[in-house]
Amino acid sequence: MLNINDILNISSEAQFERAALELFAFQVKNCTPYKSYVEYIKVNPSSVDTLDKIPFMPISAFKNHKLYCGENEPEIVFTSSNTGGTDPSKHYLAQLDIYEACFTKAFEQFYGDISKINIYGLLPNYLQREGSSLIYMVDKLIKKSRGSGGFYLDNYEKLISELSEDKGDKILLGVSYALWDIAEQYAPKLENTIVMETGGMKGNREEIPKEQLHKILTTAFGVDKIESEYGMAELTSQAYSLGDGIFNTPKWLKILVRDINDPFDIKEHGRGGINIIDLGNLFSCAFIQTQDMGEIYQDNSFKIFGRIDHSEIRGCNLLVQ
Repeated sequence: MLNINDILNISSEAQFERAALELFAFQVKNCTPYKSYVEYIKVNPSSVDTLDKIPFMPISAFKNHKLYCGENEPEIVFTSSNTGGTDPSKHYLAQLDIYEACFTKAFEQFYGDISKINIYGLLPNYLQREGSSLIYMVDKLIKKSRGSGGFYLDNYEKLISELSEDKGDKILLGVSYALWDIAEQYAPKLENTIVMETGGMKGNREEIPKEQLHKILTTAFGVDKIESEYGMAELTSQAYSLGDGIFNTPKWLKILVRDINDPFDIKEHGRGGINIIDLGNLFSCAFIQTQDMGEIYQDNSFKIFGRIDHSEIRGCNLLVQ
């Protein structure tokens, strides 16, 4: 059985495919809802010998099935926000240290040694509920950072003051509507600061195109670009955009695209519905058919355009474009 060190040390496409096929064989045997789904769509597990043959579990299954195959009870259950009164998704995690290892290594791949950066978390709508994987991640990153920073609910003036006093490298990580509020009300010019937007507009302010929001924020904060994170409660890992809404992944996370009219027609590049293989989901389900629409480029970077028409809206889907 694969362990987290095997996953985090993947360095090639060949290694990824071997690990994914091994994890599929384990999960289709031990995760009962996934096994039932594979049987329902009449896929013989022994015939799955390439990535494009792996069945992807519709993400809605996380709402009403326990997708879990750990030997012991899960250490934590993360839940999605349920904007609009929908049932939240539940992600059962066997070991928190697996989650921490994944998000720490992915973050440092894109942003370097966390101990040299301060994190300022402006995540009010997440702070006001339990079970948020985003809050758990940011809290741990803050504790690993170089000493200042923290969470800020709605005291914008305190946040701006502390950002100004901190002369070192820092990241302001916030939900869309709160960053927009600060930009509109204060327009503080930030120095040595990466601004990272994590979605979360629904139900708080009007929806505007992502490019328009980023233009407002760059002008107000005096920064060259707005960076982003793509993640969700059903994942153990994250992808990051260093600007322009183009995301890249760590080696153990792969984005594929499916034909929106034929969910079993899966390709590595092109435009369509987004499927995700997250090998960090060792003891839940690593193969997820999301409700997001996007495009995957030849270099395996990708862009998210938004929800597929008629999909259920979920507030916990971070950084949709």
